[in-house]
Amino acid sequence: MTRPALHHPNILFDLDGTLTDPREGITRSVQHALAKLGIDEPDLQALEHFIGPPLLQCFMHSYDFDEATAWQAVNHYRERFRQVGLYENQLFGGVGAMLQLLQRQQRTLYIATSKPTVFAEQIAKHFGFAQHFKVIYGSELDGTRTDKVELIAHLLECEQLPKEGTLMIGDRKHDLIGAKRNGLDAAAVGYGFGSFAELQAEAPTYHFHSLAELHQAFMR
Repeated sequence: MTRPALHHPNILFDLDGTLTDPREGITRSVQHALAKLGIDEPDLQALEHFIGPPLLQCFMHSYDFDEATAWQAVNHYRERFRQVGLYENQLFGGVGAMLQLLQRQQRTLYIATSKPTVFAEQIAKHFGFAQHFKVIYGSELDGTRTDKVELIAHLLECEQLPKEGTLMIGDRKHDLIGAKRNGLDAAAVGYGFGSFAELQAEAPTYHFHSLAELHQAFMR
């Protein structure tokens, strides 16, 4: 089997599930939000599907909330997340070394996350990887650009990036759809929170099962 090599000069990284493991902070903050609305969910694992997709839509789809109630849930979530949940997070092992490699190769790196920019910037700074990225692109607190298609289009326009030299890397279908709809190559990573079936259904350009595989592809 031919092992892929990634030569793209511009790399867009998703944040949650691709660079960091935010499992504890996100699920506990969702649990907090639900409790505020009278819903008891003791099983944090049952809330892992909230990692990656836009929060508002996830609350609406998962609990049949109308939009107003879903916004209440998002605001309750943020109460806890901005104080505590933001720090209940960790870089995946090997991410730091990979980012250093890409910097030595003089590639230009961006973060493209549906998480609000203000939180993404705090996380990148707190966990010591902000310096590897030219710009961190996220959503606005009012929900603008939570959709990955819209977010990536905005990033490409602002940075004037050529589509043929730009790669999007992510662990959920939203990342792959966002890349495809904007004409970019997409790399799915299997160590995050999207299942193999979810990722394969979007026919990504590349599919790396581990961070080590992704790192190797950058070295070729």
